[in-house]
Amino acid sequence: MFQSKFAARHTFYAVTASLWAIAAANPAFAQETQQPTADDGQTIVVTATKRETSLLEVPFSINAQTERDIERSAATTIEDLSRNVAGLTVQNLGPGQSQVSVRGVSAGQIVRDQPGVKEQVGVYLDESVISLSLFTPDLDLFDLNRMETLRGPQGTLFGSGSVGGTIRYITNQPELGHLEGIVEANVNVADGGDFGGHLKGAINLPLGDVAAIRAVAYHSEFPGFIDARREGGAFEENVNDGHRTGARLALRFETGGLTITPRMLYQEISAGGFNRQEVYNLYANPFTTAAGGRPPIQLGERQQHLLLDEAFEDRTYLADLNVSYDFGSVELTSVSSYIHRDILVSRDASALTGSVSVDLAFPTAGVLLPSNLVDTTDLDAFTQELRLGSSASGPFQWVVGAFVSQVDRFYRQRLPTPGYDVFTDARFGAGTAAATTTPGFPANSPYAADLPYDISQTAIFGEGSYDITEAFTVTLGGRYYWFEEERRFVSSGLFANGDNNTDQTKSDGFSPRVIASYEIADNVRINAQASKGFRLGGVNDPLNIPLCTGGASGVDALTYGNHPTYEDETLWNYELGVRGRQGGINFAAAGFYTDISNLQVTADAGTCSSRVVFNVPSAHTMGVEFELSARPVQGLDLSINGSILESQFDSDVTTTAGVIIAGIRDGNRLPSVPNFQISAAASYTFPIADGADAYVGASYQHVGSRYTQPSDQESNPRTFVHNLPFGGAPAGASTTLDLRLPAYDYVNLSAGIDWDNGWGVMIYANNLFDENALLSFDRERGGRARLGFNIGQPRIIGATVRRRF
Repeated sequence: MFQSKFAARHTFYAVTASLWAIAAANPAFAQETQQPTADDGQTIVVTATKRETSLLEVPFSINAQTERDIERSAATTIEDLSRNVAGLTVQNLGPGQSQVSVRGVSAGQIVRDQPGVKEQVGVYLDESVISLSLFTPDLDLFDLNRMETLRGPQGTLFGSGSVGGTIRYITNQPELGHLEGIVEANVNVADGGDFGGHLKGAINLPLGDVAAIRAVAYHSEFPGFIDARREGGAFEENVNDGHRTGARLALRFETGGLTITPRMLYQEISAGGFNRQEVYNLYANPFTTAAGGRPPIQLGERQQHLLLDEAFEDRTYLADLNVSYDFGSVELTSVSSYIHRDILVSRDASALTGSVSVDLAFPTAGVLLPSNLVDTTDLDAFTQELRLGSSASGPFQWVVGAFVSQVDRFYRQRLPTPGYDVFTDARFGAGTAAATTTPGFPANSPYAADLPYDISQTAIFGEGSYDITEAFTVTLGGRYYWFEEERRFVSSGLFANGDNNTDQTKSDGFSPRVIASYEIADNVRINAQASKGFRLGGVNDPLNIPLCTGGASGVDALTYGNHPTYEDETLWNYELGVRGRQGGINFAAAGFYTDISNLQVTADAGTCSSRVVFNVPSAHTMGVEFELSARPVQGLDLSINGSILESQFDSDVTTTAGVIIAGIRDGNRLPSVPNFQISAAASYTFPIADGADAYVGASYQHVGSRYTQPSDQESNPRTFVHNLPFGGAPAGASTTLDLRLPAYDYVNLSAGIDWDNGWGVMIYANNLFDENALLSFDRERGGRARLGFNIGQPRIIGATVRRRF
């Protein structure tokens, strides 16, 4: 699909081969380079307050996973890291489609055809906004300095989308006067799947005394582990394999007080399918019969049924420019960024289209037509931030700034189903297919839609802290924002309404924050905070009325229709926390309560194959989170962290008749987040020879039970009546499932050797006991067409060789 695929791979291999050659030919560089040391929590520097501070001094709840943490855990995605961060959860909906939540602030599953829904957690690459609802880039973790998780609303400094918290990928920056680099090779295998691996390299090159350049290149092959049953009964193995290829290039120029850092990033992700394990499929289920021409089928673990190949592809371009000038007591910073995304989600929608064809009384040949749902997203986003902040020491530290963004997003959906128009005309009369096709849209696509978005935002912000005494500091901040969105919706085809609408929404608001921090003892601080966050509202898509059971007068249309827009979501967070270091023990804990207004909850519109966002007047989350690490003896590192949450609706959303809509009932749980999550890790490092240290490590991760959508906890276990008499299956055939996603546990092991000359090797096993974790529930057309679960990776065993120079 990507024309640049082979060129990108060729460039990657050339760059990495050059880095290996430098490493092998220059052993002296390895002798001179400082090797990473074990993180003891005392020297980690973060920029969560828009200026450099030690982790201990940040006056709110924060976690920082360092480069060493990432390397030794063999983590490759944010989902891998999330299990080691208290209060952070990731709902996996497939490659490049993970949804992040912090502290239980979650509105449930947001799927690929809801482009107007905004994110609840802001995601940044250094200073640049990269978060995008549905498709936050699944960036490679190689050559990261750290990943910061800022818990609680960060609307003051980071704006919309940070209502639950903020995730920041912090890369290693070009370093003046220092030549260094790293190359890394890996091979791994998935249990019951195929082989994967990666090859990655980074180099830092000084350019005279005032400039340096840092280049990073990587390519990873992901092992597939899902087997697809094809028509006729044959299985194709490991259909969800894929790859990720990318590069970053940054230049740093310093002279006097001026620093200029331009950067470019390119990344492409491609996957051959999705991590979907099916329980029921219109074409493969236990209810069909040999007499009906389709012998009954029971799909097994890590299996699905396909008529067509599936694919996910994502091309991301990022260019940003960071310019700062230090006047001595104040520093002026400008951050400009531009991001372009091309995203393709190609799914086998044969069961979805076929289920409608059964309802329309099409013959078997029409029901069996392969149907491909193709979603494409073209995105261009520009952001500009300009801020002025204090840079000298003193009791008063401050930052003020302005932010603007412009997002142009074009979402297209097509349902190419070759031959469908012939069956449509045969069923409803000649010319029917042409009459339902909007000019400019393709034939043989029973549904198609174009949705261009124009979204703009402007904000001013400021935050200041004052040391009232040496031990007591107060911080005050606020952000005022203006937001406008225009969306056009044009649809075509037999399943569509023939819409041609232009909708607009706009809002403004203010988000304040106040923090008090008190040092009760050396290196021990208590922090209290009240802060507000916000998530921008939007426009709902119209229902696909022809697909709704009963049409416009049916219960689904009456329940989910007539909700054209949804309002901004706001949240007040109140927390009390402690962070400190005493006697070699590092600890942090926080208790919090969040009061949410107009929570934006996504609901499946029954059988309409549509999704609608509702505002819930009131909801809350409350809980505690803790992190503890220690080094009781030289070489032994222990850590444990976890969170206990209560996240619930505090109000109902009902029809005019008082019927609860989509499980939004006072007292029901918010979706997709566990009430309990904990992880523990231990590692031991010991010398085995002069200039060589070995280490062994183990970790345990527990993620509690969850629900994918609020409605899943109503009438659960749930019986889905398919009402599709096809292939001998009776109309009343039904499947009963427990929609409470069970808790799961991962055990990971690793061992390795690091040499002083820069070489290192590691072997590891992630998900040692091959847990088949159910991550989210997948349904098509209210469960009539397909039922299944998105699942996690099986056991992965691998080995990594690394060389620093």
